[in-house]
Amino acid sequence: MPEQSDNLNLLTDLIAKAGNRGADAADAVLVKSVALSHSRRLGETEKVEREESTDLGLRVLVGKKQAIVSSTDLTPGALDELSDRAIAMARTVPDDPYTGLADPDQLCGSIPNLDTFESDEPAPDVLIDRAARCEDAARGVSGVTNSEGSDASWTFRDMALAASNGFTGSYSVSNHTVGVSVLAGEGTEMESDYDYGSTVYGADLEDAAVIGRRAGERVVKRLNPRKMKTMQVPVVYDVRVAGGLLGHLVGAITGPAIARGTSFLKEKLGKQIFGTGIKVIDDPLRPRGLRARPFDGEGIATKKTEVVSDGVLQTWLLDLASARQLNLRTTGHAARGTSSPPSPTASNLHLEPGSQTLAELIADIDSGFYVTSLMGMGVNGVTGDYSRGAAGFWIENGEIAFPVSEMTVAGNLNDMYRHLTPANDLEFRYATNSPTVRIEGMTVAGAA
Repeated sequence: MPEQSDNLNLLTDLIAKAGNRGADAADAVLVKSVALSHSRRLGETEKVEREESTDLGLRVLVGKKQAIVSSTDLTPGALDELSDRAIAMARTVPDDPYTGLADPDQLCGSIPNLDTFESDEPAPDVLIDRAARCEDAARGVSGVTNSEGSDASWTFRDMALAASNGFTGSYSVSNHTVGVSVLAGEGTEMESDYDYGSTVYGADLEDAAVIGRRAGERVVKRLNPRKMKTMQVPVVYDVRVAGGLLGHLVGAITGPAIARGTSFLKEKLGKQIFGTGIKVIDDPLRPRGLRARPFDGEGIATKKTEVVSDGVLQTWLLDLASARQLNLRTTGHAARGTSSPPSPTASNLHLEPGSQTLAELIADIDSGFYVTSLMGMGVNGVTGDYSRGAAGFWIENGEIAFPVSEMTVAGNLNDMYRHLTPANDLEFRYATNSPTVRIEGMTVAGAA
């Protein structure tokens, strides 16, 4: 694409300019984005916005010293100043023994097409219609009494990366999103819930009215909740919240956390952390994946990775710096912004499904908690201790019986992972996806 070629030429010239001014090595990233959004509430338009932005980040290395600067001004004079400022900053900071660009033989060669963008910008009327149908369907559910609003948006982003080690590459991503949040009940007895969809292509987006109706039905089911006494019971995580358990896993296996020794999984590489048969996969090459990327933030080729196989932790998630610190090779998981150095993270992550339906998963639970929403961030990444506010439904005699709220679920992630059983209802709706999961022996607390 001509514009992507122009972006790479600009970055290549900037890197050469930095080298001429005294940098031993450099890389640069350019992100151009367009965003169109529409919000409405109670049937009335609240906003229709369109934004365009351009952001450039330059990283220079002088010996083992590193500095990063960013700018939205791409004029020649501004880029000259950017280079000078970055080099001056680098000369004043301490050495970082682990910094540095990739070796040429580590770089991504051919860049695959992952079908991650739809170049046609939707007309505002398309977004207005999606948001209207989503909210109207939600408000049309009997028992819904108010709306917090609906939103429909489209974003498009070009990302280009170039480095003095010879790497140049670019790719584009687009995203269509629609969602709504509504309330049911009156006064102090009100409950809220939501639903949304997000896809690369507009044609893949679930019908907005279906999303809205589901949000309305969910909130009505939550009316008149109870609080349960403190007890130890099986806890079942709905698909909307189960992905958070994978998020805690990612935080615990990224290279910096391992190198610092601040992870509850720091001694677990190659060891059993889940039950047998459990598999967790990170796949940046999944076509139309919401976080698909053909190369990482350092120009390393990405690849599908079994993070957990048969319950055994197979790998850390590494960028170049953390890999060097751990005396390992990068796994190609570096993410990159324009104002900070690369750092490792997952892409399209999912937990493989099990064989049981949700009904089968809960059939033998005499008393348990089906969690549909979580609040708070009570997770200790060093110890694995887990405690979060929760709401959902109580399970009695193998059936979802009645709503509960103002509850707390607590345990330790080491134990939770070992006692986790997935259902068979995996769907790829988000960047991180999980089927419904059941975890044995957690502590739930509500009324005294």
